[in-house]
Amino acid sequence: MDEFDRRLLNRLQQGLPLVPQPWQQLAAELQCSSQQLRQRVQQLLDDGTLTRFGPMFDIEQLGGAFTLAALAVPEERFDAVAAQLDGMPEVAHNYRREHAWNMWFVLACDSPEGIDRTVAAIEAATGLPVLNLPKEKTFHVGLHFAL
Repeated sequence: MDEFDRRLLNRLQQGLPLVPQPWQQLAAELQCSSQQLRQRVQQLLDDGTLTRFGPMFDIEQLGGAFTLAALAVPEERFDAVAAQLDGMPEVAHNYRREHAWNMWFVLACDSPEGIDRTVAAIEAATGLPVLNLPKEKTFHVGLHFAL
C-alpha cells in the first residue's frame, strides 16, 4: 500500500460525496483522475486489501429487518452447515466462534416476518435450534481507522 492508497482509504471511510459526480469531486480532492480512483479501488478489492466497497443501507428504514443469530453446530457438521447458510441469500455472512454457539451469522430480510420464516427454514434444514438476537436499540458509532 502506497501513500496514495492510504489517502484514498482514509478519505473513503468518510463516504462518497453526495453530489451528481462523486468520483470527480473525490478526484479533485485527491489530485488525480476519477478513472485512477475507480481503478485503484478495484485493485484494492482484487488484491484483498478491501473485502467490500459499497453503500450501507439502514434496512429497517426501507421496511426490512435484520438480526444476529447463532447455531451450536457439532464440529463434524460445521462445514456442511456453513455451506447451507452460504447458499441462503438472507445470510449476509457467517463466521466461527470458539464457544458453544460456534457459528454466528447475520440475517437480512425484506420484513420482520422474513426473519421468522428464515429462522424456521434454517432450523428445518439443519435440525439445529437458532439463537435469534434481534437488536433492542440502535447505537451509531462513527469508526475511522487512520492508515
